[in-house]
Amino acid sequence: MNIIFDLDGTLIDSAPDIHAAGNTVLAAEGLPGVTPEQARSFIGNGAGMFVKRLENAVTEHSDPARVARMQAAFSAQYETAHALTRIYPGVEDALAALRASGWRMGLCTNKPIRPTHTVLAHFGWSKVFEVVIGGDSLPVHKPDPAPLHAVIDAMGAGPVVYVGDSEVDAATAKAARVPFALFTEGYRKTPLETIPHDRAFNAWADLPGIASALIG
Repeated sequence: MNIIFDLDGTLIDSAPDIHAAGNTVLAAEGLPGVTPEQARSFIGNGAGMFVKRLENAVTEHSDPARVARMQAAFSAQYETAHALTRIYPGVEDALAALRASGWRMGLCTNKPIRPTHTVLAHFGWSKVFEVVIGGDSLPVHKPDPAPLHAVIDAMGAGPVVYVGDSEVDAATAKAARVPFALFTEGYRKTPLETIPHDRAFNAWADLPGIASALIG
């Protein structure tokens, strides 16, 4: 039994750190900052898209050279941006319960792989997930199903459940034809009923039972 997780907005609330890093990058360009709500709404399609959305939010015209500078600066900030990041309540107990029940765990995120490994180490999770694929591990990222397929292939045979929090995760699971459990307290941008999912949950204590039900 294999269960694969998204990271930002699913296992961890990293939006405060991402917001702070983004505003630091904007300030270096002499640009105004964005609100926490804006930054949160920009998360989900990878770091490159996050930076483009930052620039678009505070300027009338995009400047490719500025975007390139901002992306390089954001990557440097992002690698160690975890001081404000928190694990969602109940996650660690749910992971322990899943592991005790025989589930093997993987990670499929659009977060770049270096900050992914940094934040996993920060929380003592470096050995929790057997396979980790980041947003720059392959030439494509979610919602393309290839990253999720890569995790599944590396983990080997067995039924699979994918757990995420967003429209991007839902589209990825649908494209990969994998059962999807939607954590409703993350970074989704649209109403729950508009996001394809097999089960939804707002309390991590419910996930072990949901995962078992999804594999029948």
